Amino acid sequence: MKTNIIKLFIHFLIFFVIYHSNLFSQENYIPSQENIKNRQWFQDAKFGLFIHWGVYSVLGDGEWVMQNKKIDKKTYERLAEFFNPISFDPTEWVSLAKDAGMRYITITTRHHDGFSMFNTKASKWNIVERTPYKKDIIKMLADECHKQGIKIFFYYSLVDWYHDDYFPRGMTGQYSGRKDSGDWNNYINFMKTQITELLTNYGQIGGIWFDGLWDKKNADWKLNEIYKLIHQLQPGCLIGNNHHVAPLEGEDFQMFEKDLPGKNTSGFNSESKIGDLPLETCETINNSWGFNLLDKNYKSSKELIQYLVKAAGNNANFLLNVGPMPDGKIQSEFVDRLKEIGNWLKKYGETIYGTRGGPISEKSWGVTTQKENKVFVHLLNYENNNLLLPDFGKKIKSVKLFDGTKLIYKQDSFGIGIKIPPEKVDPVDTIIILEY
Repeated sequence: MKTNIIKLFIHFLIFFVIYHSNLFSQENYIPSQENIKNRQWFQDAKFGLFIHWGVYSVLGDGEWVMQNKKIDKKTYERLAEFFNPISFDPTEWVSLAKDAGMRYITITTRHHDGFSMFNTKASKWNIVERTPYKKDIIKMLADECHKQGIKIFFYYSLVDWYHDDYFPRGMTGQYSGRKDSGDWNNYINFMKTQITELLTNYGQIGGIWFDGLWDKKNADWKLNEIYKLIHQLQPGCLIGNNHHVAPLEGEDFQMFEKDLPGKNTSGFNSESKIGDLPLETCETINNSWGFNLLDKNYKSSKELIQYLVKAAGNNANFLLNVGPMPDGKIQSEFVDRLKEIGNWLKKYGETIYGTRGGPISEKSWGVTTQKENKVFVHLLNYENNNLLLPDFGKKIKSVKLFDGTKLIYKQDSFGIGIKIPPEKVDPVDTIIILEY
């Protein structure tokens, strides 16, 4: 009897592993050459603009307002009547991102409230059918990105607080007033239809940025089928998933929410072990993703620049978020900071773009990035005039500041000692170039 129970348990375990591997990954995924090329482009790009925008912007209380304020779907539907972004200018948005030194834009095509910001035939709950604006802003933005040479990525929520077939319910969306029944397979097919639309009607797409698997971790998400569909429609399209766990087969980049790779100060990334894929970290300018009227906790330009530098030093991209106002304008506090970051990158961009994480891991003083035979030492927090770097196995032939000032240095068994003139210390980032 005991032997039979053990055998039964082993069979169940094997079934469980096989079953769940089919749910959560694209089996035997071999990325196309175009996909591999786009991964390299992504790693070189280093900086992107994240945009959280939807009918929730009307209330000015963030993108989770439907959940946080326990608004039922019938009441929430009224917000669409007030969403009329007549000041939306895609040329202005894309130019702002480009001037900030950003190489790609990731925008919410559909957030957890289920509202589609594009012209979809899969649901009437969309910007064209339900708002007085009646225009496909995703199409407008995608066209402008293609025109200006900025890659467009689409954020797509797996969670849906509006759709009746998102059933059984997950950890969120309990107050939406939906009926307590639904067909999960219909919901999966609904998502497949929308993803097909996004990858068919909007030109070349840089990537799909999924979010929400954490709402129902053990659900049959059919990611194997969804990932395969994406790579069939656009083989070069990169797939990332904000599931807060290690990368799954079929994914092309790994993201970390409000944290640098390997860190978990936000509480989101406790299981996010760093994989071998290109990396990205996303962060907000204030504390909110969607427009929040009362959130004035703005990070300074210095903080944001230093976060960008730290991301590059940790071999990751930085996806910086703005939450536009309901009229389509991006508030001045965001615009000013983006311009200041852009000015910094115009001067120091070569130490960020196209680099990889440096040979010296992050220290209390800052990080290093590297490109070819150059190592860029970014001193973000350093008041001493003498710096000792650990040896990284290369014979140094020159040490200078970014402005060309040669520095006195000594390389021996203790490491690389460098003397820094106090008048040359930059309050944001003192950059030293080591050539070997």
